[in-house]
Amino acid sequence: MNTSNGPLAGIRIIEFSGIGPTPFACMVMAGLGAEIIRIDRPNFAPKLVNLGLDNNADLMGRDRRSIVLDLKSPKGVDLAKRLVATAEGVIEGFRPMVMERLGLGPDVLAKVNPQVTYVRMTGWGQNGSLAKTAGHDLNYIAVTGLLNAIGTKDEPVIPLNVVGDFGGGACFAVVGMLSGILSSRVHGRGRVVDAAIVDGVSLLGSMFRGMLDQGLWSDQRASNLLDGGSPFYALYRCKDGRYVSVAALEPQFFNNLVVRLGLQDNPNFKEQYNKDSWPRMREDLTEIFQNNDSTYFGDLFYATDCCCAVVEDFHSALANRHLAERDGFVELNGVMHPREAPRFDNYSHEITAPPRQGQHTREILAEIGLSAHDIESLIDQGVCA
Repeated sequence: MNTSNGPLAGIRIIEFSGIGPTPFACMVMAGLGAEIIRIDRPNFAPKLVNLGLDNNADLMGRDRRSIVLDLKSPKGVDLAKRLVATAEGVIEGFRPMVMERLGLGPDVLAKVNPQVTYVRMTGWGQNGSLAKTAGHDLNYIAVTGLLNAIGTKDEPVIPLNVVGDFGGGACFAVVGMLSGILSSRVHGRGRVVDAAIVDGVSLLGSMFRGMLDQGLWSDQRASNLLDGGSPFYALYRCKDGRYVSVAALEPQFFNNLVVRLGLQDNPNFKEQYNKDSWPRMREDLTEIFQNNDSTYFGDLFYATDCCCAVVEDFHSALANRHLAERDGFVELNGVMHPREAPRFDNYSHEITAPPRQGQHTREILAEIGLSAHDIESLIDQGVCA
């Protein structure tokens, strides 16, 4: 039973085990105090285990309990319904109609619990000609136009699966879940949420579409203000091979950068937004950064309004001074975990390790009223594990 004092304390959400955006969304909500119960499938190896990684490395699986149910069994489906009856939210990440075939679709669960918010997390969405076809993050962001905007002049660059799975998918699933729960508490009726990555990613691109409409953005990559086209919003390689990010967009920050680098008398830096001067400006900055190590610039720019920062890798980020001052990472079982986000006053979340599959089967079944004898019988029958 969850005893958190977080902002989402008292909210129970049933997670049907999946990969990518679904566990990420649940990790976010669990970090804010929601109680997440994950229903795992019998003999299903999580993706990370398939890759040879220890269960502790499944950071997105932290902060919840796990019960294993055979959803192909009528008794397993009945137990899932009993769990849903105790919850305010359900989230699943299967293709359309998979949950209906299992007997756990939103229409069925609305009869079990009329107040429940049912989040359907998919790539293509619940309708459209691609809805029932396979796909991955890269495909979803490809059709929205956003992938084409990220990269060099020569080719797009894969932005990991952060833009699609986690940005356009999981974060909007969290918004959908919490909005649905608020609505249910006000109106007494649950809602079905169609959280599609293609929708979320398209919304993420709103600012650029607006700029495009006004002639302030070009489909030619690396030619715009925010895609590396401008020399004052770009990455520069240093003498030691590491990079520094320069994002001195506004005039006051650009002026600080110019003074800090001793370029105030350089005519190439007199007109920040004059595109004719950008090539020469970039050449001068490239030369400066190539002549010194990244540590030099890290010290030069630290705590100044130049909007510059050294590009850390996953290891060096752990020692970043600012992140360390905010206790940005927590060690658990030898693995470094990012802290919960966003942060709330008077609340500090204590991360718990990712559960083994079925680790909490007995205690969860006991909470919904099953006797010890009935629980052992169901385990013997293979309905639970």
